[in-house]
Order: sequence, then structure tokens, then C-alpha cells
Amino acid sequence: MSPEARRDVPAAGMSRRTFAIGAVGAAAMVGLGAVKVAGADPIVRPPGAQDEDAFIASCIHCERCREVCPQHAVKPARLESGLLNLRTPQMDFRSGWCDFCENEDGGPLCAAACPTNAFRLPAGAASENVRLGIALINRDWCLAFQAMGCHECVDACPYEAMGLHDDGTPYVIEDACNGCGACEHACISLSSGSLATGATDRAIVVVPESEVHHG
Repeated sequence: MSPEARRDVPAAGMSRRTFAIGAVGAAAMVGLGAVKVAGADPIVRPPGAQDEDAFIASCIHCERCREVCPQHAVKPARLESGLLNLRTPQMDFRSGWCDFCENEDGGPLCAAACPTNAFRLPAGAASENVRLGIALINRDWCLAFQAMGCHECVDACPYEAMGLHDDGTPYVIEDACNGCGACEHACISLSSGSLATGATDRAIVVVPESEVHHG
């Protein structure tokens, strides 16, 4: 098999040698302060993985949830998210958004594909009763708050969880937001060429509910 062909063949599993090398390397990175053991930031998980402790205890890092996602909105977490989170699934709203597989029989395909039943969805799970997180707007980076008239996020929201103030700036209706990520996926702040100094992410992002501070 040629070197080019080998690169296209997915690994069937992780050998003991590979695991050992990875463990040693990860330990070294921890020692250097490059990664935190418990995870630097909470992760937005796919539907049914919101009970973090229960999910981590059951996930075997097989990535089947990523493979079956029709929107390509699931990716494995990297080391910077912490060793406990490494290679566990998180939502990637830059690549796609979660439509809860409403056009598929049986609900979210990620949950159905999990061999350990790590995803715990309620009976009749759908976008109306499962919340991945809540969208937050960074006003300093949002084009609408720079009087540029952008409302891509509002137009993209399929659940009427966003609105516009009289001045044309967007806001999130938290009670209606289920964290699907359609708004983040549609945000053009990083590609418009009209960014605030220091912007490193899209102007609207979905975060876990635990990261939302009210009041």
C-alpha cells in the first residue's frame, strides 16, 4: 500500500504502544502547563450528552457520533480542552449546526450510533425539549453593533429565538434558544473583514448553560 493510500485509511483502534506514547506526551504537556487535567472550558455537547459526569463515564472516544452527524457539526475535543475531554465529542458550529436530525427516523443519529448509550435522551427528544447551550453575543465584535446592518444570525435561527432591537442590533431570547448553533454557523464577523481589534471568534457563540451569568 502506498504512503498516499495509507493516509486515507482510518485507524481501527489505538495500540498499546500508541496509547503509551500519547499518555507520556500528555503527561509532559501537563507538566509544562500546556493542558489542564480537568478541562479549561466547559464543552457544548451533542444532544443527550448534557449530563457531563454520566457522559464522561460512558464515552469510549470511538467518534461514531462524529461520523454519522449529517451536518458535520460534531468534532473530537483537543488537548486544550483537558485530558478528561480529549477526543470526546463536542459541537463544532463553524462546520455545521444541530437540527436534532428532525428529518431522520428515531431522532439524533449521534445518540443512536453510540455503542455504550452514553447519550441519555428523554423520551420523544426533539429540539423543543433538549438544550445544548445558549447563544451569547459579543457586542464588541458584532457587525450590527458597529452599525453595519448585519442580522445573519437572526435570519438563520430556525426556532425564533432571536430578535432585533429598534436600532437593528440582535438579541437572544433565552427561553426559546436550544443551542442549535445555527446562529453561530451563520455569523460572518470573522469573514467580513470588518472586525474589532483582537477578535478571535465569531460574534455570536453557543456556550453551555453553566457559562451564562444572569443578572
